[in-house]
Amino acid sequence: MAQMSSSRPYLIRALYEWILDNQLTPYLLVNAHCPDTVVPSAFVEAGQIVLNLSPSAIRHLEMDNDKITFDGRFGGTPQQVWLPAQAVMAIYARENGQGMVFENEPVSPPPDDDSSPAGDKPQSGRPSLKVVK
Repeated sequence: MAQMSSSRPYLIRALYEWILDNQLTPYLLVNAHCPDTVVPSAFVEAGQIVLNLSPSAIRHLEMDNDKITFDGRFGGTPQQVWLPAQAVMAIYARENGQGMVFENEPVSPPPDDDSSPAGDKPQSGRPSLKVVK
């Protein structure tokens, strides 16, 4: 079975739009110590930072499957923020807390050169899903 890409960036974009459509303020909780994360270190607490992604608070927002980038002002100083998608721990509405918390995703190892399509994993025949609260 082919390895699927992470659903995290898709869910972040969808929830961002949902929060805005409901006239609420989207906030991101970010792991500031995730590799390649660029955030204002003066605002990091306990390795985390909360970012306001309201269109009135930031400019030049770009969200793709690998990263989130935007320009913001922190303490009156302009700064570009760069977040790998896996650094986002949660997205939620400031006003009511509704949104989603993400689990840490393990980095997938490269596929084996094994000639068997299933490798060493037994196939159960049933797909597996987990509940996300």
